[in-house]
Amino acid sequence: MTSTRRLIIKLRALEQGFTWQELETLLRRLGYERRQGSGSRVKFTNGDPLQLISLHRPHPGNELKRYARRQVIEKLEDGGLI
Repeated sequence: MTSTRRLIIKLRALEQGFTWQELETLLRRLGYERRQGSGSRVKFTNGDPLQLISLHRPHPGNELKRYARRQVIEKLEDGGLI
């Protein structure tokens, strides 16, 4: 099993923690680029405006909230990437 596949499985397992670094790694491997927005807002783009992922970087911790993970999962499933 590839490390990308392991990250996808971990992202979908909402009971487990998923860090911001793991998210950036996964999205980069799936063809996304990170774009810094204002404040803690970060956008990930793969060139398709319909697949834009826009999130707030978690703070003070580093773990993604459950609702943010669901948004990412939905976008990636809609785009056929997972």
